[in-house]
Amino acid sequence: MSELKRPASGKRRLKDLLSQKDNRFCADCGAPDPKWASANIGVFLCLKCCGVHRSLGTHISKVLSVTLDDWSDEEIDAMIEIGGNSAANAIYEAFIPEGYTKPGPDSGHDERRRFIRSKYEQQEFLKPSLRISSGKSSQASLTTSISRKIMDSFRTNSSQKSEGMVEFIGLLKIKVLKGTNLAIRDMMSSDPYVVLTLGQQTARTAVVKSNLNPVWNEELMLSVPQKFGPVKLQVFDHDTFSADDIMGEAELDIQPLITSAMAYGDPEMFGDMQIGKWLKSHDNALMEDSIINIVDGKVKQDMWLKLQNVESGELELEVEWLALDQ
Repeated sequence: MSELKRPASGKRRLKDLLSQKDNRFCADCGAPDPKWASANIGVFLCLKCCGVHRSLGTHISKVLSVTLDDWSDEEIDAMIEIGGNSAANAIYEAFIPEGYTKPGPDSGHDERRRFIRSKYEQQEFLKPSLRISSGKSSQASLTTSISRKIMDSFRTNSSQKSEGMVEFIGLLKIKVLKGTNLAIRDMMSSDPYVVLTLGQQTARTAVVKSNLNPVWNEELMLSVPQKFGPVKLQVFDHDTFSADDIMGEAELDIQPLITSAMAYGDPEMFGDMQIGKWLKSHDNALMEDSIINIVDGKVKQDMWLKLQNVESGELELEVEWLALDQ
């Protein structure tokens, strides 16, 4: 039984959820130390995004203070079941168009409002089969349907296939650790950020300003469909007044990770051990063999990559596989 599901006071369980790494930044703009949450959507929010959520109405987003408001057991259970920002964003942002930029902590109100309305009210980035009509729904029924549909999307039974629907087999949690000796794209430096793409999904890190050796330590989530290919990784230099410049790319072969994980089943049944390997070769971006391990009951893989199609640059990642039944 997980820590969060053991009997404890409601506020304690909520604060434990907030303290998890994925939830220490606003789900919509990435601002640190969020103190608000949407109880029915299941995400933690900063004060600025919280104001936009309130304007949507409680039938779409019921905003509560983590510390000041009273929470019902049902609201806390729904937040914990969804799992927080990364799990919810893997659904609500699954189909963000290529090149679309999320608002940042310093974005203006109009940019923030457009994104949040598109994400939750108009559900533009949501998997089409999960979209909910909220016009005349009661708050309680909408709360239940949103939470249930998100969780069901992670737990889709592979035997229940529908034509045109994408079935997911698990999640990738990719922690972008740091870059080394990245390429210069401005006068003396660059403002790098990383973009990950799998199928129609795109996730990106924050921009690190004026740094050729950036440290992100940022976790990104991608849903893995039954028919998957490699994860495409690209590094860009952020430019304010022109198109962002490419700073290298690489492809991540996730087949060894998933095959190894599925061969062993529940990783919590095993002690720490090596279970697989992605081998370095002339046709991939690995700097060295990438070992797949079970560590503390989790399937993880460290990757050290040399960026391709660029004069210089290396990237370090930590990848974790999450099966749908975990």
